[in-house]
Formats: sequence, structure tokens, C-alpha cells
Amino acid sequence: MSESLVVCNVAEDLVQKLRKFHFHKEMNNAAIIMKTDKDKRRVVLDEELEGISPDELKDELPERQPHFIVYIPYPLCFIFSSSVGRKPEQQMMYAGSKNKLVQRAELTKVFEIRNMEDLTEEWLSDKLGFFH
Repeated sequence: MSESLVVCNVAEDLVQKLRKFHFHKEMNNAAIIMKTDKDKRRVVLDEELEGISPDELKDELPERQPHFIVYIPYPLCFIFSSSVGRKPEQQMMYAGSKNKLVQRAELTKVFEIRNMEDLTEEWLSDKLGFFH
């Protein structure tokens, strides 16, 4: 059902930022963290981080709130964090918005993580290993 369900639109300025992020020139890791704005029914920018490892990234994210993350080690990847125990309404909003965001930002390496403690360099390397 989440394939066709779109609960939130993606802010146009966010789409442009994500497309530019594809061509990130810095040599360090970087992340764009997004969330949904329930009132506006939009996916919006939450935070941008430079020079951040997966371990540092997981410490930056609230445990109980879903997030969309575009992360650049190499290659660029999209991570949907969705831990168990959230309100069904919040889960549906994120699940219903994920595919639209991936499509609009032209993301191809898409991963989901349920427990943020699992977000490690090793986990990411294993996931990205498929693409090398």
C-alpha cells in the first residue's frame, strides 16, 4: 500500500538541494536529514551535517522520531529510519511519503533501518557492498 500512498509532498527547495547533494565535492561524509511537517503535509529539511560518521549520525537523531536521511560516504544513499513503537499515524505519514521523496530526488540506493543502534560503518558498508 505504501507504494501508491503519498501523504506528504516534497518541498521544491528540498528537491533542488538533494539533487545538488548528488554532486557533493567535499571529501568528508555529509548528511541531509529530513522530517515531515505534519501541519503542512510536506517533507522538509531538518538538518545538514558535514564530516559526520555513521556512528555520529545515529547520535544526532532522536530515537523515537522517524527520519529520512541522505548520506554521502560514497556512493550517495538514502536511509529511512523507522523504529518500532511509534504512533500509527506518524508511521503512515513517513511510509506514505518515502517513495515520493525517493522518486523526486532520484535516489537509487535506498535502505531502511528499524533500530538506530544498527547504523554503523559496518552496516553501511555491507549495504553499499552490493553496489560495488
